[in-house]
Amino acid sequence: MKSKRRVLICLLSVAVLAAIAAVMMIIGRGHTIYVDNRSVDYNGQTYEAPYKVTVYVKDEQIAKLYDKERGMSTWIGQNFQMTLEVMEKKGGDEVLQTIQLKLPYDMDGIIVNLPAVLAGLPEEAWLTEFIPAPVVEEDDGEIPGESDEFGLEGDMGDDMGLGGDI
Repeated sequence: MKSKRRVLICLLSVAVLAAIAAVMMIIGRGHTIYVDNRSVDYNGQTYEAPYKVTVYVKDEQIAKLYDKERGMSTWIGQNFQMTLEVMEKKGGDEVLQTIQLKLPYDMDGIIVNLPAVLAGLPEEAWLTEFIPAPVVEEDDGEIPGESDEFGLEGDMGDDMGLGGDI
């Protein structure tokens, strides 16, 4: 009787922990969000970037973006919310807009194009994955193994200042 009860409690504990892990995996997923203020072409139409966009996330200003600039924020969860102060033309009025976006679970670095979001375009127009450029190591032109093990190169007599034959 006690062994069946013990096994049942162990199985129930494992099931509860697995359920908590699954929920935390979905709720606690962190994303790095990059917001771009760049003009975008979609279906043959160009959507111009506003003159200035001030981006707020969780009531904190994360970026003041002019044309072709990018800001960054970190967000935990799938439902991203930001508030934008948009100034279409220099010296114009600022319009306040609150934007809510559903983030894909499988992406960490997400680029959100603000002109596409403001125009109400579908996700395929405003969302791209951020892929860092590969680091390219500079070649100093030296071929490994061309010098001797002590770093001395050339004729030893010339390097020591003896000059000529000995």
